[in-house]
Order: sequence, then C-alpha cells, then structure tokens
Amino acid sequence: MNHKITIITVCFNSLEMLKKTMQSVETQTYSNIEYIVIDGKSTDGTPEFLSNYQGKLSKYVSEPDKGIYDAMNKGVNMSEGDYVIFLNAGDLFAENTTLEKIFDGKTYDSDVIYGDVIKNGRVKPAEKNHNAHKMYFCHQSCFTKLECLKQFPFDTKYKMSADFNFFKILTLNNKTFKQLDLPVSIFDTTGVSNTKRSKGLKENINIVKEHDDFINKLRLLPRLYFVYWYATMRGK
Repeated sequence: MNHKITIITVCFNSLEMLKKTMQSVETQTYSNIEYIVIDGKSTDGTPEFLSNYQGKLSKYVSEPDKGIYDAMNKGVNMSEGDYVIFLNAGDLFAENTTLEKIFDGKTYDSDVIYGDVIKNGRVKPAEKNHNAHKMYFCHQSCFTKLECLKQFPFDTKYKMSADFNFFKILTLNNKTFKQLDLPVSIFDTTGVSNTKRSKGLKENINIVKEHDDFINKLRLLPRLYFVYWYATMRGK
C-alpha cells in the first residue's frame, strides 16, 4: 500500500501565496494525501477562504500561535500520515507528479527522505547526509516520518533554526536519511529565513554548541562564526 503523505502549510496574512500553494497540492496526481493548513488567525480573509474551500483540504485551524515552529508542531499533532512535508505559503511542488514519482508503488523505511529544491528558477542540489553546520537540504523538499516529529518536536526557543536543530538531533540519534535525485519543491525566497540571515546563523551557532561534541564543535564553529560575521557586516 502506498504511504500516506501529510502536507502541512503554515501561514499568516498571506492569502494569495496560500492559494498558490493549495493549488499546487490540489493538482498532485498522487491520491493518498492528507492536507492540513495552520493559520495564525489571519486578518486578510484567510479564515473565511479556508472555511469555504472545497478541495483536498483535510483539516485546518485558524487561531493565534507562538510562531512558525509552534504552528508546525500543532500541524504535526493533527497529522495521521506516514510521512510529513511542510510546504509553507508561497512554496510549490516542483511538478504535479512529484509525489507520484516519489511514492507511487514504492515503500520506504528511512526516517527522512529528501531531494533537491528549485530556487529562483534554478535547481539547488541537496548534499549527502552528514553532520553539518547548516541545513544541507531544503526543509520544504523533505519528508519526515511522523513518529520522528512527535518524538522530537520543534524547539520553539529557536525562532529561525528549529528545523536545523531538529535534523541535527535526528542525525546525532542515528536516524536514517535517504537522498533522492530529483527536485521536490519550488521554494519561496521571500520568507523570513532569507531576510534575517544573521539571526538564523546565530541560532545555528547555539545549536552546535548545545548538541555537538568537542571535536565537531572545533570542526563546525569556525566556519559558522565566519559566515555570521560576514552576514552581519553586509547587514543581512
């Protein structure tokens, strides 16, 4: 039996971008999906749009939250799929056959399945699985077992890099990663992680300090400090 895939979209006052994302989900040719939208009590008509939506939307809530990762945790707690992918407002699947290509007639046992991402019209390849100083694949281009997301909820003390923290924890707990050689998503580059880069890098530094051993700290922190310094110098 094909895996059930849960798609979670988190949004706040981004109705037009949400519509594009929902259209991308709507046109997927893979049928065994669950679609959940977590709206942070938008004031731009999003709650009304969701309440009247007639498509593949399985569940939604529109209520205040404590930020994007709190909303993502909320979506996880509502999920019933085998694997979960976060496709936030403005993000799209690479093709309408993306889920079918990956999951139709296939069975996976890996904890995380990830592929490439399309940014600004170009494919950005993911890297092989390793313990890194940053995300080496796009969060919107990966599928994670629901049980992992429930075992290690996103740590909301990290406002920018809780996804990096999550995958760091999975790596250090010997969870399994499978890399796919195809683009999974088209990433919206206007998001907060792209406009406040130095803040995200500072969190990455704290995550490495929190989780990695002495040798890996020596290996990872110098490059992080350099990139952080460079980003702050450029006002990023």
